Amino acid sequence: MKRKLSTTITAVILSAAMLAGCSSAETTDTQTAANENVSETGASESAETQEDTTAEADQLARIQEKGEIVIAMEGTWAPWTYHDENDELVGFDVEVGKLIAEKLGVEATFVEGEWDGLFAGLDSERYDIIINGVEVTDERSEKYDFTDPYCYIHTALIVKDDNTDITTFEDLAGKTTANSISSTYMLLAEEYGASVQGVDSLDETIQMVLAGRVDATLNADVSFYDYMNVHPEAALKVVALTDEASLVSIPTRKGDDSKTLREAINNAIEELRADGSLAAVSEKYFGSDISKE
Repeated sequence: MKRKLSTTITAVILSAAMLAGCSSAETTDTQTAANENVSETGASESAETQEDTTAEADQLARIQEKGEIVIAMEGTWAPWTYHDENDELVGFDVEVGKLIAEKLGVEATFVEGEWDGLFAGLDSERYDIIINGVEVTDERSEKYDFTDPYCYIHTALIVKDDNTDITTFEDLAGKTTANSISSTYMLLAEEYGASVQGVDSLDETIQMVLAGRVDATLNADVSFYDYMNVHPEAALKVVALTDEASLVSIPTRKGDDSKTLREAINNAIEELRADGSLAAVSEKYFGSDISKE
């Protein structure tokens, strides 16, 4: 009897121990799973919070977080943006872009494209800004917000040196010109009644005038004078200039998202004008200071 009772008690104790062990293991597994769920949930919430913060950040904050501002330009319009003898992208606007990027505390990345594609790239957010001698117009101001101007230019009416039919902008009525598609110069020529052939670069417009394929072209006076410095033999002349200077500025996307970016660029332009940097770069590429009106 004693042996049977002892065996029974031992079995009960072992059974209880096994149950306690299972309960402890299950509790541990449950706690581990719960901790993992909490960890995963916390990580997920943290990632979502970071994404929300990034989404809520405005354009300037995103640029500074990335450490890079993407600037669109043609790369074919000397002396604004062009390639030198080493095929390096240089020019007035290239240096202005680098100076502004430095003021913003980021690196400047330049992307080249044809004129009519620059604004499409800005619209689709492929580019942050355009720096390419862009003149402020009422039509452009309806779609884009502009920074303060960083330089001022006049539009020149250019013809062959033996042309006597065109002496004023009014004489463009019924004539043909060559200019970049959707450029200020194309629109101005059309306003005066000219038929405009779209091209991609200043060199092309000049060659079309020299070959007699068009009657005239319009372009920035400083760009034409730079061309003549390089090609003094070119049989061309300026017969008229616009009376008022055009404001050359930097277009950004409209709205509050780009507001602080515009303000930061405005501050940069003011500082660069005050410390003489804009004047120095202007003298380097144009032989005169076009940073002042």
